[in-house]
Amino acid sequence: HVQLVESGGGLGQPGGSLRLSCPSSGSIGSIGTLGWYRRAPGEQRELVATITSGGFTNYAPSVKGRFTISRDNAKNTMYLHMNSLKPEDTAVYYCNADILANITISTYWGQGTQVTVSS
Repeated sequence: HVQLVESGGGLGQPGGSLRLSCPSSGSIGSIGTLGWYRRAPGEQRELVATITSGGFTNYAPSVKGRFTISRDNAKNTMYLHMNSLKPEDTAVYYCNADILANITISTYWGQGTQVTVSS
């Protein structure tokens, strides 16, 4: 049983920083591409950033240069460092991982963590 649990959300100031974490736990064989997505109120879920097992990263244009995705393979954990926060970054943030568990590769999602950017 694989689980992803986000943490680190909350209230951030415009221009400030927050860091999200998402450890994976359970019967994990290996972890492939990891990603962060977000859903703003009244909007569809959108890609924020992804990182492959080889460390190649990809960012949405709206966050490029402000957010950094990273991973610690020894801890089975991914991070999202968010700098220069803007009110439009307010959303529920979800982590996502392609995981090999019990000879099957599946995509897993966390339950989401709220990020609110406001003064």
